[in-house]
Amino acid sequence: MTGQEAIAYIHSTSWLGSKPGLSRTRELLDRLGHPECHLTFIHVVGTNGKGSVSAFCAQMLRAAGYKTGLYTSPYLTRFHERIQIDGEPIPDKSLARIITGIRPHAESMIDHPTEFELVTAAALLYYYRSGCQFVVLEAGMGGRLDSTNAIPSPAVVAVTRIGLDHTEHLGDTPALIAVEKADVIKRGCEVVLYPQEDEVTEVFARRCAAEQVPLTIADAAQLDALEDTLAGQVFRYKDFPRLSIRLLGAHQRFNAALAVEAMLALRRQGFSVPDDAILSGLSQTAWPGRFEVLHQAPWFVLDCGHNPQCAQVCADALRHYFPGKRVVFLLGVLRDKDYHDLISRLAPLATHFVTVTPDSPRALSAQELADVLSTRALPCTACRTIEEGVMKAFQLAGTDRVICALGSLYMAGRVRACFSAAPGYDSI
Repeated sequence: MTGQEAIAYIHSTSWLGSKPGLSRTRELLDRLGHPECHLTFIHVVGTNGKGSVSAFCAQMLRAAGYKTGLYTSPYLTRFHERIQIDGEPIPDKSLARIITGIRPHAESMIDHPTEFELVTAAALLYYYRSGCQFVVLEAGMGGRLDSTNAIPSPAVVAVTRIGLDHTEHLGDTPALIAVEKADVIKRGCEVVLYPQEDEVTEVFARRCAAEQVPLTIADAAQLDALEDTLAGQVFRYKDFPRLSIRLLGAHQRFNAALAVEAMLALRRQGFSVPDDAILSGLSQTAWPGRFEVLHQAPWFVLDCGHNPQCAQVCADALRHYFPGKRVVFLLGVLRDKDYHDLISRLAPLATHFVTVTPDSPRALSAQELADVLSTRALPCTACRTIEEGVMKAFQLAGTDRVICALGSLYMAGRVRACFSAAPGYDSI
């Protein structure tokens, strides 16, 4: 089996679908000798910001000298990005070897695992065999029934901002969604929490009390912005007088503070994470597709925001970094997202919407999205391909407007590719 054959096997119809429950993941891990029991985890759950917090944590652990696995989903360009060690995606040969070994176990199970469950087990086996000292494990859609919850008690649970997403599976209020996410908290861990609404904070406080684990909430009152430009951000947090990050947007300062709290929790457990590792790890963290500037004159920003809360954060960042500028939005969404509310958050800034179809079977077509925008009297143009959409956005923007591509991570990889392959689209 080659690496590409392994990916084709993972994506084959045998594993398609979403089925709640941890029994399949636990059975598969049992057949593999329970690799998860030999690993130390930071488990990252929440609605928005999981990828950024995971990237911050992994980079700080690497800076502290630990061999660190990073598990995220989905991916921007290549499947291999989902499973990394020390910043390097899993090689083809390793992926093929892991999947070849897992295949007979998965196929012999009466209740076959789903694709996400198969990939999670493969990642855990890879991290164990590679001798990872830490694994930063980003949860998928939920928490309670998410396959990543099959791990034993992690060292730290980091909870990012809770918002309304996947409501058909997780509940239709922040508190109900928080209950699902909080189930990953197990006795023996520490919990660090992004500042939340009171009802959400109360859910996590109750769960921590029930499991007798300490809870630390990132303290907004001790976070002060010092510099905030398109070149990056500098801020003060607690005893750290000057922390710098490349990622843009006020929310990323809070994501970084949450990741710092995760490192401080590890210190309390006896792990060595020096101050210089925290500082250098934060400053070196790059996470593509998160308010990422790809071009200037006109400015072109790529953001993976895919729900109303993300859209509001993106709109706020556009107002901050480009005051007074009007925006051409390159927009693609999934059919099961609240795209009506998402559009409402963006409309006040928009001069035009260019619609595209993300690379997902759940995508709303470009024409369907354009029809929705037209019913709201918002100027729009539907494009046949993402690449055509990028070109059209440039034509509409001229040199005095900002272009912002967002709506789904499933379009982000192809948007980014335009700036490395197309003549005239130079990165900033």
